Amino acid sequence: MNKPSRIQRNNRAAISDAAMQEFSARGYHGATIDAIAGKAGMSKPNLLYYFRSKEAIYRSVLEQIVEEWLSPLMTLDAKADPIEELRRYITLKMQMSADRPEASRLFASEIIAGAPILRDFLEGRLKTLVDEKATILKAWIAEGKLAPVDPYHLIFTIWATTQHYADFAAQIDAVTGGQPQREGFQSQATQAVLSIILGGVKPRG
Repeated sequence: MNKPSRIQRNNRAAISDAAMQEFSARGYHGATIDAIAGKAGMSKPNLLYYFRSKEAIYRSVLEQIVEEWLSPLMTLDAKADPIEELRRYITLKMQMSADRPEASRLFASEIIAGAPILRDFLEGRLKTLVDEKATILKAWIAEGKLAPVDPYHLIFTIWATTQHYADFAAQIDAVTGGQPQREGFQSQATQAVLSIILGGVKPRG
């Protein structure tokens, strides 16, 4: 297969960015190829040269999101200090929620719908990765470096807490009286989440 040209790479990136916005705002069924093409600054036939269908665009965008969101978990280092590794991971996830809330919301919509497009990915690659990192967490617990908590529920808690700031941004904004718009809110929220989660996993006594 020939390597994509710079123009082809740029066009695919433009389609992905436009699709992210459209799917995040309107959902899979509300989004249209015409709207995505318009946002990407190209004609519908030109878009269909890169992706054969709306489902193909949607799956590509979802896979891109998953790869991006899982990258910090992939680098969890078994040889490093557990608390510092979890601190790094949580901090990165909080930053990603702030920088790319539409990506988190789109992924959440897919999961809430029962993961019709990503089911095979979740049961395959994602499960394998989580099993691998849960094994690292279990080893840290066995060595007394972390409190005896269930590693899977720890990972779920980190996911749920960090992505809450993206998925439920409107709720947070309403409850706090617009605090997310204030300078320093992101740092304050990150420190609060770190304190709560890390305080729960530090070795007892």
